Amino acid sequence: IAVVPFPDVGLPPGVENGTALKSQDDRDKFYHAVRLLREPFDRFLANHRTDAVVSDSFFQWSVDAAAERGVPRIAFLGSSMFARACSDSMLRHNPLENAPDDPDALVLLPELPHRVELRRSQMMDPPKMPWHWEFFNSMNAADQRSFGEVFNSFHDLEPDYVEHFQKTLGRRVWLVGPVALASKDMAVRGTDVPSPDAGSCLRWLDAKPSGSVVYVSFGTLTKFAPAEMHQLARALDLSGVNFVWVIGAAAGQDSSEWMPEGFADLIASGDRGFMVRGWAPQMLVLSHPALGGFVTHCGWNSVLEAVTAGVPMVTWPRYADQFNNEKLVVELLKVGVSIGAKDYASGIQAHEVIAGEVIAESIQRLMEGDDIQKKAKDLGLKARSAVEKGGSSYDDVGRLMDVLTARRSSVKIGEDIQAS
Repeated sequence: IAVVPFPDVGLPPGVENGTALKSQDDRDKFYHAVRLLREPFDRFLANHRTDAVVSDSFFQWSVDAAAERGVPRIAFLGSSMFARACSDSMLRHNPLENAPDDPDALVLLPELPHRVELRRSQMMDPPKMPWHWEFFNSMNAADQRSFGEVFNSFHDLEPDYVEHFQKTLGRRVWLVGPVALASKDMAVRGTDVPSPDAGSCLRWLDAKPSGSVVYVSFGTLTKFAPAEMHQLARALDLSGVNFVWVIGAAAGQDSSEWMPEGFADLIASGDRGFMVRGWAPQMLVLSHPALGGFVTHCGWNSVLEAVTAGVPMVTWPRYADQFNNEKLVVELLKVGVSIGAKDYASGIQAHEVIAGEVIAESIQRLMEGDDIQKKAKDLGLKARSAVEKGGSSYDDVGRLMDVLTARRSSVKIGEDIQAS
């Protein structure tokens, strides 16, 4: 493994990923640093014989870096094919341009295999976010110029969008997921510093009936205002459902701003609720027999981990690809219940506060829905079979290696002919 040094752009020491960004100024500096990585990456390619470049779509300059070395660039964006197709439709056609200037107006995304409509307020609005619009347009263009794209997904999850990419958009795609199943130790996946609550959480789950617990977690980047935390706590109390709630370590230190009266006693008793401050072993929790549902922000890693475990979801998207992923989960796959979030806004922007009663009702509908539980379990079986020998993702990895090996061989033959 060769380490490419992160450029110095005035960020505090150790701030090298999205979880550590505290302000819009930090975000701007971070994106500038991503652009500056081109120079050290070029030096790396110059010093190593490279057969291919597989890079995150955010490193859009990598398509040019690879082309200058005569090697293929394969794009990877940690999102669903469905969300990627929605983004492509949005960027190509800009349907907001002629849509009513009403946050509740429904906007159709054209030229997709299914009819997909979003509220205007759930979409990235170019006039309000011009820098983001420009960035994602250039990212999309770079992906189109790439040799192909790799997705953390599997064919049975979104087959119509595999065909859409291959036939309508004319792109090479390989689906190699769920990649979480490649981890040999699910207890430490994603972190080096597990929460001291993690082990106790699993023991608490051992004592609960099968399918009786809802897991509440919103990833590492999502932030909630105290008023939202308050309503979520109320919802968990009102629902009457057993729950495990993962909150950020910082939020756990001072709960006076948001914790409702009596909620601390509910947690302290340990009968119905367990709170994890910091990081939780999410795959182990989701795979536990006691789990019956997952309240999630619809980040793709979390969605796919729930799908893999056969657990249905209560969806609470915030920004990025999350509203698109919610559409996939709730309307296409029918393994989710939406709480009705409407605002596309990042973690440092304000969101509408959703009442605890609304959240509680969504949780109850999910936990009592036999059909949605069955669909989720069936999908979990398909997810796990995809990575086994003969499965679609297992075979796609082989096909990807075959394509790259054949290309390397043809390049070597060309070099030998030139040398002779």
